[in-house]
Amino acid sequence: MDPVALVVVAAVVLGAVLQRTSGMGTGLVVSPTFVLVAGPVAGVLLTNLTTVVSALFLCVAMRADIDWPQFVRIAPTIVLGSVPAALVVRAADAGWLEVIIGAALLLALATMVLATDLPDLGRAAAPVAGLTGGFLNTAVGVAAPAMLLYAHATHWSQRAFAATLQPIFLTMGTVSLATKLAVGATSGAAGLPEWPLVVAAVAAVPLGVLAGGPVARRVGPTTARRVAVVVVTVGAGATLVRGLLDVAG
Repeated sequence: MDPVALVVVAAVVLGAVLQRTSGMGTGLVVSPTFVLVAGPVAGVLLTNLTTVVSALFLCVAMRADIDWPQFVRIAPTIVLGSVPAALVVRAADAGWLEVIIGAALLLALATMVLATDLPDLGRAAAPVAGLTGGFLNTAVGVAAPAMLLYAHATHWSQRAFAATLQPIFLTMGTVSLATKLAVGATSGAAGLPEWPLVVAAVAAVPLGVLAGGPVARRVGPTTARRVAVVVVTVGAGATLVRGLLDVAG
C-alpha cells in the first residue's frame, strides 16, 4: 500500500476507535493528519467526508442512547457557522490556511482540556454550540471542542453525549461539504482530495468502528480523549509550523 494511503487508513481507524469510545475522535485525529498529507483545503474536505461516514455508522451502533431533543436544539445554527467558514477557506491561500488550521486546533484543544468546570448555562448555550461547531468543522474539520464545552456547561451525561454527537457530526460534515462546494471553496488543483485517499479513508471507517466496540468496553472515555489530545497536538503543531514557514517564504 502507498505510504500516504497507509497513514490515512491508520488515522481513520484510530479516530473511529476513539470516537466509538468517547463520542469524539475522528475529526480530532484525522484533520491534522489529512492536512499534512493532502494540504489544507483537500485535507479538511477529506476530514469532513470521513466524519460523515463514521458518524453514519456510529449513529446506527449507538442509536439507543441518542438524545434527539438535544440534537434538535443544536442543529439549526450549524449552517450559520458553516457559511462564513467556507468563505474563509475560499479566500485564504494555502500557507495562511495551514496557520489558521494549526492555531485553531491548538487553541480549541487547550480550551477543551482546561475548561472542565463550567457553570450550568442551560439550553440557551445550544445555538452557540451549533454555530461555533459549524464554523470549526467547516474551517478546520474539528467540532469536538465546541461540543465538549457545551457538554460540560450543561452537565450532559457521557453516554447520551457520546451517542448524540454522532447525528450532530453527521449534520456538520454534510453541511460543511455542501457549503464549501456551494461557495467554490474547493476549486483549483488543491481543492479536492485524490480519489485513492478518498477510497482509503472511507474503507477504513468500518474497520475502526468494528474495532472500537471491544475497545470501548475496556478503555474509558478519559483515556481515549488523552490519546486524541496527543495526536492532535503533534499534528496541529506540525501544520502550524509548516504554514508559518510557507507564509515567511
